[in-house]
Amino acid sequence: MTIGGSIFLIAVGAILRFATNVHVAHVSLDTVGLILMIAGAAGLILGLIQQRMWARRTAGAVPVDRVAPVEEREIPPERRY
Repeated sequence: MTIGGSIFLIAVGAILRFATNVHVAHVSLDTVGLILMIAGAAGLILGLIQQRMWARRTAGAVPVDRVAPVEEREIPPERRY
């Protein structure tokens, strides 16, 4: 779940929980709103953790401007058969 999707779930859950005054038979909209807010919060936390893990992975990459030019690279000897 993306961070935007998580924020959307939190917003929809908050609307159902706090801003509606509708009663549906056999369904508690307050409970549905609370469940959506909890699911959105869990998705937001997991999304931020995943984003942090990806940031660590790419932090070790060598920037393009630090790669040695072709003239300075060591060229392996030709293979002899």
